[in-house]
Amino acid sequence: MEIPVYLITGFLDAGKTSFINGALEDGFARSERTLLLRCEEGEEEYEHGALDNVTVVDVGAEADLNRAFLEQCQSKYRPQQVMIEYNGMWSLERLYREVLPENWILYQIMTLVEAATFEVYVKNMGQLMMEKITNADLLIFNRCTPQLREALRARNLRMVNRQASIYLENEDGTSEDYLTGDECPFDLSQDPVEIPDDDFGFFYVDVMDHPERYAGKTIHAKLVMARSQRYGGVPCPGRFAMVCCADDVTFLGLLARGEALLAPFHDRDWMEVTARMGVEEHPAYQGKGPVMELLTVRPCSPARQEVVSF
Repeated sequence: MEIPVYLITGFLDAGKTSFINGALEDGFARSERTLLLRCEEGEEEYEHGALDNVTVVDVGAEADLNRAFLEQCQSKYRPQQVMIEYNGMWSLERLYREVLPENWILYQIMTLVEAATFEVYVKNMGQLMMEKITNADLLIFNRCTPQLREALRARNLRMVNRQASIYLENEDGTSEDYLTGDECPFDLSQDPVEIPDDDFGFFYVDVMDHPERYAGKTIHAKLVMARSQRYGGVPCPGRFAMVCCADDVTFLGLLARGEALLAPFHDRDWMEVTARMGVEEHPAYQGKGPVMELLTVRPCSPARQEVVSF
């Protein structure tokens, strides 16, 4: 039997326990027998009135959270679902690869961050913090002031996680969406719109989120040649990007027309491109997405920083 796992992570005092209390009080465990693994003990306590159908098990050290232990918990408590209040100092990768039993299916990762300490953690524990950000399905910044909301939006966190729902929880208890819908990282009145080498990540996220914003615009950028083997060798120039750390490099490509212009180029060749942007349906996008109509293409030297970082 598959057991859904809901992972709530974040550093100390990020609001994890309060979030879990809210979910339980809203009836999250009302009908399903729930195992709640507490991997970090903060100042807040679980509300006992919401624990009627919940078994709480404390995990004191990262090494104690292992597959044999979880299998014992499954046999002893017979959970129908599992919540894990995960220690922000522990690695998610180890959890994925070594810890979860095969029938424990990770349904959702919820990352909570205290807005006032975000920059400090990014500066001092960047890899751990960004691991939690990039893997989140739901990302909540707690205790936001107007200044903190502005600073967080200026960071354009959609660059590092395009899939997550991101919310800003204000000090007065209200909540708002991270995206306002008005953000655009480039001056679209330019012709062509210059995409600086170091800002391709900004461009990629924005054009994927808002392809219609760029429709009909001409862009100029340095790109790396690539062809998608999955879609019959269709050209998809783009850039390599380091999302979290050196071991986490992925290719960010955009579909392109103009095979004759691209014919002399091989995969990983650098080229300077002028292209008119459009929006089309394509299986690669599972719907509509941006397509580059190549106007000019010529060889060029690599960007100073060949791998885009976020």
